[in-house]
Amino acid sequence: MTGAPEAHHQQQGYGLRRAALSPIETLAQSISTISPTATPVATIPLVYALAGNGTWLAYVLATSAIFLVALCVSKFARYSASPGSLYSYASTILPPFISAIIAWSLLLAYVATGSSVIGGFYHYGNLLILDAGNHVVSAVILAVIVTGISVWIAWRDVKVSARLMLWIEAVSVSLILIVIALVLIRFRHRVDWQQLHLSGMTGSGLRLGLVLAMFSFVGFESATTLGTEARDPLKTIPRAVIQSALLCGTIFTVCAYAEVMGVRAAGQDLATSAAPMRAVADVAGVGIFGLLIDLGALVSLFACTLACITAAARVLLLMAHGGLTHGSLRVTHERNETPGRAVIVTGIAAVLPVAVLAARGARGLDVYGWMGSLGTYGFIVSYGLTCFALPKYLRNHGAFRPGAQIIPWLTCLVMLLALAGNLYPIPEGAYGKLPLIFLAYLALGLVWFFWSSRKNSRDLAEGSA
Repeated sequence: MTGAPEAHHQQQGYGLRRAALSPIETLAQSISTISPTATPVATIPLVYALAGNGTWLAYVLATSAIFLVALCVSKFARYSASPGSLYSYASTILPPFISAIIAWSLLLAYVATGSSVIGGFYHYGNLLILDAGNHVVSAVILAVIVTGISVWIAWRDVKVSARLMLWIEAVSVSLILIVIALVLIRFRHRVDWQQLHLSGMTGSGLRLGLVLAMFSFVGFESATTLGTEARDPLKTIPRAVIQSALLCGTIFTVCAYAEVMGVRAAGQDLATSAAPMRAVADVAGVGIFGLLIDLGALVSLFACTLACITAAARVLLLMAHGGLTHGSLRVTHERNETPGRAVIVTGIAAVLPVAVLAARGARGLDVYGWMGSLGTYGFIVSYGLTCFALPKYLRNHGAFRPGAQIIPWLTCLVMLLALAGNLYPIPEGAYGKLPLIFLAYLALGLVWFFWSSRKNSRDLAEGSA
């Protein structure tokens, strides 16, 4: 049936390398897609511009929402391992056209998030180039370079890809945590009551800030795309999903509180600061760390680009097996055992909108926000629909318990509220066009689905005749 993965390919592993990744390398996929380094340097300031002194609360609420999703996804991952991630979980339960919506939403989510971090990469790349006293490099060139390297690594070897992402994030996050710890130690006798009392925060600001805070977590479930390549996937993948959500949520909440306090102590406005972690590092007395963190952010954004392409390619591979995309994308590289064609396609899809926007003079942080918001739509839809399928999935596996539907239904409600927060009130400027772009994209995906379903039905009828 179109829209459902083929069972015999699950047994064969889709041509991917089996059991190649250790538990820590599997966790690295989710952590790198989240890109925890990018949140303190780029996302927290955006959340602060909306939620103000409620920034830390926005991250507490976002962590709670993502943890609910993680609980649901981990339940699926205990019984099934496949490169198709959420799509493969839901396709056995939901009607084919709903599964197709999840697949296309998830694909867009990974690709748009890749585009987002490519925009962030060329922003911080030129920031560091200017610091070195050199002339600004073309944003298009920087975008193509980071995407080209990411595509090559993702095409070459999934194990090298996972290890590289692991070390990049470990070093970058360690630098940030050192600075945050030094700030908290310096102000250990001073409580930021403005934050704890939520001074000046509005309900609408918190709602919009919460939606943006959720962007910090998107992709936490991407370890599920390594269902074939992870060792003991029915154990390591559920753990990776839960661990990445809780670990990053804790880091983001602490960073939000300390960063607001540190930038305020430096006499700057976090909402408009070009390099907030540099200001925080100066307050902590380790100014050199600010430059190192910006460098770490640049490398982390590269790692996130790599992680997004890695995940998107595997979703696209399974979509091809399910008849949702062209059959040629089923092919995997014989020697590398990676979805080579899907890697190239997703890499081009990620860099193309960034190159167009950069050529038209768009700032890197604007691209980061626009494409990140577009990707968030895809994640919210795929999360909500997948959680909706969980109760029946558990029944089919004999694991349903009384009250087991409470968390999935609560998660669906949270995702619905998050989507409403994105759509109303209608954002101004470019953000107001994103919902239309998302809906048009889904419409095209469904047109392809119904066309291919009819074509397959006709071919089967002619064959039987």
